[in-house]
Amino acid sequence: MKKLDTTMYFITDSTNYSEEEFLFRVEEACKGGVTLIQLREKERTTREYITLAEKVHEITKRYDIPLIIDDRVDVALAVNAEGVHVGQSDMPVSIARQLMGDEKIIGATAKTVPQAVEAYEQGADYLGVGAIYPTTTKVRTVLTSVDTLKDIVKAVPIKVNAIGGLNKDNIYILKDSGIDGICVVSAIMKAENPRVATELLKEAFYELQS
Repeated sequence: MKKLDTTMYFITDSTNYSEEEFLFRVEEACKGGVTLIQLREKERTTREYITLAEKVHEITKRYDIPLIIDDRVDVALAVNAEGVHVGQSDMPVSIARQLMGDEKIIGATAKTVPQAVEAYEQGADYLGVGAIYPTTTKVRTVLTSVDTLKDIVKAVPIKVNAIGGLNKDNIYILKDSGIDGICVVSAIMKAENPRVATELLKEAFYELQS
């Protein structure tokens, strides 16, 4: 399997950006030190999704950063992405694993301990747990307590990341939670300087771990 470092997990949002600006921001985040990139496109057609994924993959491969495709196993396979992430209403982890094979990365969303255990048992390599804070993305969010996050960390032996409204100024709430990394969207995507924002986020997370 591709190396899996979930420390700084960047989830993209191309809304309101030209393709040129979007790809620029993705590359700046790569330069800033993101360790995993998830391409999330809820509104594009399959063909549009594949075309954009190919362009993003060209960037991520230059920096040796795994590309994860959100929801769509078909798109992940089409562009030979390093992995796919499935939510609770998406394809089950077990089927995604069958289709993607053992060498690819499979991530899953979990909001409860039973969901986390099920995803692990079906073959997930990591979990995204949240939302810790309300988010500004279009995704519907159900808040997850830090206590639940800690319980999930203890319940499964795979990597667990916190997600949901996180930025360098509010991640202190995750201190001693045992997580392996954080997932961010707006904190990088909407930053004036995505590269610097990534560097500061990563620094804040390392401080959290110390």
